[in-house]
Amino acid sequence: MNKYFSIESLTSSFKKQEEKLAELVGLLMDYPLIDARVFELPQIEKGEEHEQITEIAVNPLQGNDALNLGLHFYQKLFIHHNHPNISSKAASRLPGALCFAVSHQQYKTAMNVINEVNQLKAELENIVTKESGVSKEQRFEFVHDHLRGLITLNAYRTITPLVNPDSINFGWANKNIINKVTKQQVLEQLEKSYNSGRAVPPYSSDQWAALVALEITDIKKLSDDAILKIKRPVKVQPITRVWYSELQKQVQYACPLPIIAFYTDDYEIKPKIGTLSNYNAKAIKHRYKPKAKPLELVIPRLHLYREI
Repeated sequence: MNKYFSIESLTSSFKKQEEKLAELVGLLMDYPLIDARVFELPQIEKGEEHEQITEIAVNPLQGNDALNLGLHFYQKLFIHHNHPNISSKAASRLPGALCFAVSHQQYKTAMNVINEVNQLKAELENIVTKESGVSKEQRFEFVHDHLRGLITLNAYRTITPLVNPDSINFGWANKNIINKVTKQQVLEQLEKSYNSGRAVPPYSSDQWAALVALEITDIKKLSDDAILKIKRPVKVQPITRVWYSELQKQVQYACPLPIIAFYTDDYEIKPKIGTLSNYNAKAIKHRYKPKAKPLELVIPRLHLYREI
């Protein structure tokens, strides 16, 4: 798509998302509330985005306070919605559940709006990351030239709707993302970085090129059949575990936003909503932790390891 058409699509898609979010909030405010619980998490201040998180204190809210905060959070899309000292680089999250009693027609109406919101979110992400044709490095400028202050992650996040779940519980997920890579793939990535001629703070362009040249030399020394893995740590995430007794099934969802649970008028069971405990990395107990193969760190900045 032509870049100018992408700009028009970007602003049009975002405007529609804002309108549909406002429509959804208006609908939900009119629906009978069964229960609402959200869990406020500490906000990350500027300059603290990359610090390791070992503890998270949770502030639980219930009832109308939780409902109002949750509905507001769906529409929290711009930097100016944050306090000036709060980082816009760190993801803000509000796990929780908003539960409503609805007729089948009300459920259908709300689901249509939620589906439209989620489609618009996917469309916006596609415009920015694919249709615009701009490089990854240029995306920030492309978005903020036309939607100044937009927090793209918040604009991309979809809303999770549920129907008649029996219980909703919360917890924390803390794991690494591990991807296998080949020696050739790593060399191609490093050579591309070396040939770019760019400077990466705190290095000058010459210092950066020298650093990458050393990394290329280290990779070339490895055997061609070396098993290489990128083991990238992921910051702890709030999750929700939802139980459906009729199906005898538990489903787990990421929970950066409050989920929306609808209870139809022919469903007699009311929800059991759990709480989200404070996070403490030292207190985590793994039910089953498979024995991992020993790894040797090869390039720290890429989180690149070699199986020993």
